[in-house]
Amino acid sequence: MEPRALYVVQATFRLPKLLQMIDLVLTFLNTNLDTYLRLKLDPANTNPFVQLSNIAFNDSDTSNAGNGANVPSNAFITLVNIEEDRISKSPENYVRQDNTTIYKNPKVYLNLYILFAVNLPVYSESLKRLSFIIQFFQYQSVFTPLTSPGLPAGVEKLILDLNTLSFQDLNNLWGILGSKYLPSVMYKLRLISISEEFVQGDGPMIQHIGIDDKTLMTL
Repeated sequence: MEPRALYVVQATFRLPKLLQMIDLVLTFLNTNLDTYLRLKLDPANTNPFVQLSNIAFNDSDTSNAGNGANVPSNAFITLVNIEEDRISKSPENYVRQDNTTIYKNPKVYLNLYILFAVNLPVYSESLKRLSFIIQFFQYQSVFTPLTSPGLPAGVEKLILDLNTLSFQDLNNLWGILGSKYLPSVMYKLRLISISEEFVQGDGPMIQHIGIDDKTLMTL
């Protein structure tokens, strides 16, 4: 009788690592948009034309450098919602590398809803800056490592779609933010994938199946 094949799965532990962080992606967008706005509005001005901040804190009482809050007069990028993209999620909990099967939970794909709001002393200037923000994403709504070398490592592609809100949704959104309405536009950013690089186990791929040579008895 030939010995039965024995397969051993060995657990492997690695340091946790987030492949794609939300803050890195939004900082990347902020940097590119700020460069574009400076080019269009005032190339000699070194002050930021847009900043990644919580628009909910944009008021005269909290907007000072001492507590790290927002500059009161600027354009702002605020994350207002996170949504899982279940369609892009793989149902499998393993990946194949060469002749090895590595077991780990599938990546989580996220859609981010980003609010771009402008609060400048002159209302017409706010509308002008908002127009340039829309124009920028009309010009470049897709970011890849090929077109944008500064894209955070591990990000395959970013796609931004204009997301139109109803009056009721606008009312609810600004009510949650606790602020009066400002000239603004919302974009849906997809796909952000987050993965904890923790391997639950690995082992060689099954090449053959060994069957015990025992007589099968029918009861």
